[in-house]
Amino acid sequence: MTLLLVLTASAQKSHEISIIAKKPITDIQPTMWGVFFEDINFAADGGLYAELVKNRSFEFSLPMMGWKQISEKGEGRVMASFYSPANTGNPHFLTLVVNAPEGVFGLSNEGFRGMGIKKDMKYNFSVSLRTSAATIIKTKIELKNSKGDIIGGAELPPLSNEWKKYQVSFKATQTEAKANLRILFTGKGTVDMDMVSLFPSDTWKDRPYGMRKDLVQLLADLKPGFIRFPGGCIVEGRDLTNRYQWKTTVGPAEDRKLIMNRWNVEMQNHLTPDYFQTFGLGFFEYFQLAEDLGAEPLPILNCGMSCQFNAGEVVPLNELDPYIQDALDLIEFANGDVTTKWGKLRASMGHPATFNLKFLGVGNEQWEEQYIDRYKLFEKVLKSKHPEIKIVSGAGPSSDGKYFDLAWSELKKLSPDLIDEHYYKEPGWFFKNASRYDDYDRKGIKVFAGEYAAHGQEAEESESRNTWLSALAEAAFMTGLERNADVVNMASYAPLFAHVEAWQWRPDLIWFDNLTSIGTPNYYVQKVFSNYKGTQVIPALYQGKALEGQDSIYSSSVIDKNTGKVYVKIVNISPESKPVVLNLQGLSFGKECTIETLTSKSLKDFNSISNPKIIYPVSKQVELKGKKFNFTLDPISVNVIILSFKK
Repeated sequence: MTLLLVLTASAQKSHEISIIAKKPITDIQPTMWGVFFEDINFAADGGLYAELVKNRSFEFSLPMMGWKQISEKGEGRVMASFYSPANTGNPHFLTLVVNAPEGVFGLSNEGFRGMGIKKDMKYNFSVSLRTSAATIIKTKIELKNSKGDIIGGAELPPLSNEWKKYQVSFKATQTEAKANLRILFTGKGTVDMDMVSLFPSDTWKDRPYGMRKDLVQLLADLKPGFIRFPGGCIVEGRDLTNRYQWKTTVGPAEDRKLIMNRWNVEMQNHLTPDYFQTFGLGFFEYFQLAEDLGAEPLPILNCGMSCQFNAGEVVPLNELDPYIQDALDLIEFANGDVTTKWGKLRASMGHPATFNLKFLGVGNEQWEEQYIDRYKLFEKVLKSKHPEIKIVSGAGPSSDGKYFDLAWSELKKLSPDLIDEHYYKEPGWFFKNASRYDDYDRKGIKVFAGEYAAHGQEAEESESRNTWLSALAEAAFMTGLERNADVVNMASYAPLFAHVEAWQWRPDLIWFDNLTSIGTPNYYVQKVFSNYKGTQVIPALYQGKALEGQDSIYSSSVIDKNTGKVYVKIVNISPESKPVVLNLQGLSFGKECTIETLTSKSLKDFNSISNPKIIYPVSKQVELKGKKFNFTLDPISVNVIILSFKK
């Protein structure tokens, strides 16, 4: 079922769906629909983290990567150094020998595929500089557009012969997607330079050195119940040296130790040698983001194993204590009193209140006995010392097979609160598996559908794999997740973000360039389910059965007792319109309802930066007459019917 060619024309009979509002099946967890963040596709540096300077502290494997020398009626040379650094966490800096008494010598930075600059926006520049004694050098900052015109800038005060952080702000005079930053020196002498930074002032919640507002707003609009971070394969690393270590991502930004991003070399057809992690977006910022979004934080920690698709390194069991201690210390960082070591650090970063961490993941996508053996040790300690924390374990990289079966068999003997299942499949799999969880043990370990996406056709455009077909398939599947909310307690699409000029993996939920961002059809499907989540599942029956693809229709229904709403989701995967009758039972409903619809003419359609609303929700108000509501489903459409009832 790669396309809907298996579907045939049928007579236009009405499908009567009974919505039995007074017979809830199960509660829906507040965490049901969430988001999964991984630093892939330039999602953090160059994306969510609003820093515009690439290689700001010259710690990349090539210290001048992202930088070029500028000589205009002046001369000079540049040397990389790590003696007497501005900070020891990132010890490299540049020494510029300047010989420009009349002209200028300096450096330009290209940013992340250019710098996105907006007209009349204020930009905050900072840099650590040190000059040789008795040297008088003038320093100016410029932004230039792709044509070479100056579109903003400022001058710095006289330099000191000791390391000092200089800060200046200025407004841009033009909007430009491919700007570059220039740092220019006039005079004669030696200047040491480190930690060059440029941020827009309009970050999320206007936080200095914060996150890109439009990207966070797209997350906020989803109203996610949780945010899983920091990955993903990032957690594992290509080898253990390259793994994600949360303790190196907190504290002052200049002390957070940069490492190569594993996606730098992972995809041979999309190599990105300039992909590194500064950790300006670190664990503190992830917790803060979750708090901003009203979402539960779900951090995932390395379990003593690197990625088994790469080096596959394994820490001996008798040397696992430091990894387990990292988990205990993270709980203290999130929830500990300010008198504790890690709680004190959290407070020093501006958050004396706890983050109220409730979930913790052990390992990402590991498999076989070596994972089970290490998980056991984590669980034993965590359940003993922090029984209040719910532990998320994993079923490996696939939705079935020997690794999956072994994981479930062994984990059933233990006590994880949730098991993380992943599935990246072609669209037909999702249509066929809407009933996947119908036969799971209702009293067993709960499921976290932690990474899923329908992988279908693609074209040259970066966004092209996020087709309407893929979104339609996911919507059909998600009705099954929702109907089985007593088994599935959490679910998240993956990956989350992708830069149109710097991606390694697709499809992705949200695409962006240096100035704009868009929701994909898949994004709007996620929004339908997460915005209309409800508090309990109620029956939506066709001929006494759940709709799981009968005559090309899938459906689920929920009630929200807090808002007095019933939400009926109906997916029509047929190329034909479908007459439907909703038989509303058990409650007294208002005289009007809202129908929100997603559809498109072609299954190959997708949203793009240049055309962002080909697939976009359309709402209409409809009058209700009596207990039966007649309407027609558009072809290949996702619909939510929003009904109000008298509480």
